Amino acid sequence: MTSVLIADDQPLVRSGIRTILESEPDIEVVGEASNGSEAFRATLELHPDVVLLDVRMPESDGLAVVEAIVEATPTRVLMLTTFDLDEYVYRAMRSGAAGFLLKDMSAEEIVHAVRQSALGVDAVLAPVLTRRLLDQFTSAPPPSAPTEFAQLTDRELDVLRLIGRGLTNGEIGRQLFISETTVKTHVSRVLMKLGLRDRVHAAIAAADAGLR
Repeated sequence: MTSVLIADDQPLVRSGIRTILESEPDIEVVGEASNGSEAFRATLELHPDVVLLDVRMPESDGLAVVEAIVEATPTRVLMLTTFDLDEYVYRAMRSGAAGFLLKDMSAEEIVHAVRQSALGVDAVLAPVLTRRLLDQFTSAPPPSAPTEFAQLTDRELDVLRLIGRGLTNGEIGRQLFISETTVKTHVSRVLMKLGLRDRVHAAIAAADAGLR
């Protein structure tokens, strides 16, 4: 059972999302919050697996509180908003959000995102945002690689570089002539060595390091 906290300043939005999620047998909504401060307190009290956190709320908004939640708990935070501004996406992912969803996504997409986030495998982005986010990273001037990258083997650097280009495990395997299982092993080691949460944050690290 995946436990979820919904944080949004609009009661009708919270009610609609609750209805969507509670129709699923493996998801339980354990609480609601109407602002960022309430969301933080409720997360500490209820220990949900996933928080759906609106970007714009009174008092402390979602962007202000996501980092606090991530630092204080193992809870995965999915930002949920009507505003698909790149600066919001970038700030949220930088702060440790597990994904960034738009409120006009289908019920099936929101349910899938919650399940994927609870698994803790990859960050989840609304499809329309994924390419724009990667384009933004790859268009930035290449800085120098951080010292942490010295821990990576040449093969792990190759894998990280291809993650930064947005390739799937299967595509990486075909390009490097290795099995998908081997790719998954390399990805896990890269995340562990660099202290990264998931593939999207690995793509951010690759772009920041100027890997092309």
